[in-house]
Amino acid sequence: MPDDRVSGLRYVGLAVPDFASERAFIGGTWGLQEIAADTDTAYFAAEASSAACVFRLRKAADRRLDVIAFAVRDDAAVDARARRLEAGGVKLISSPHRLEGPGGGYGFRFFDVDGRTTEISSRVAERPMRLLASGESIPATLTHVVLHTPDLSKTVAFYEEFLGLRVSDWLGNFMCFLRCNAVHHCLAFIPGPVSFNHAAFEMRGLDEMMRGVGRLLKENVPLGWGPGRHTAGNNAFAYFKTPGGNVLEYTAEVARIDESTWKPTIYQPSAEVMDQWGTGTAFGGGPQKLGHPVADPGSWVAPPV
Repeated sequence: MPDDRVSGLRYVGLAVPDFASERAFIGGTWGLQEIAADTDTAYFAAEASSAACVFRLRKAADRRLDVIAFAVRDDAAVDARARRLEAGGVKLISSPHRLEGPGGGYGFRFFDVDGRTTEISSRVAERPMRLLASGESIPATLTHVVLHTPDLSKTVAFYEEFLGLRVSDWLGNFMCFLRCNAVHHCLAFIPGPVSFNHAAFEMRGLDEMMRGVGRLLKENVPLGWGPGRHTAGNNAFAYFKTPGGNVLEYTAEVARIDESTWKPTIYQPSAEVMDQWGTGTAFGGGPQKLGHPVADPGSWVAPPV
């Protein structure tokens, strides 16, 4: 039977009122490369990734999550996923069609169980990439997105059934990490009103992550939490706030999974599990410093592009 499961995370799209400041930050300070733009939308790539786009930014009246985009293996998988979703009563925003964004491709959008706009696509053209040099403190790729949901078990079940994601680990009954390939997690969910928590960008290595942390601190970018090392995923982390109030993460050494042997672990929440090193709270203040979730005005409202 052909595999039509989601195979990768393509990009995340956010919208902000102060488009100019956020655009300058993402394409400058944060270290992504702007590859296309018009008057109110900009697209960004990571230099060490062949993905056509890893981040999209749009000007809007309210700060919101616009879209999360995933890859499947081919056009047949796109069509199969669309049929599967529609048969399951999921609301499609569009039927499979030719896409117009960077890299083109073939895909469609739908609302997930919480009303987030989600995209499935195939045949998106890759872009030239390069290997980052030792010490380059810019993101290598987009690695995961973390979201708030009011019903954790229902949301996890939706992504397992309709996108084919697999549970990697749990943090008690509070947080679930889901994967679509060998990377430990492409999505994670925690309780709260439907909203965006953060997006994470993996660096070349730990040294490059720490150089990036130092560079951002020198540029007075607010550090919310870190640097430290999580237990689930075993990744090093540092969380920052953008000018528009969004949380982004520099991460490194995210665990890779062997599908044939991996067994999910339920970690009991503790300071040591959240941060093995114990440095994150001391330096950055802890997750509470990142702010409290506020219901996203974009829920059940598809973006115009």
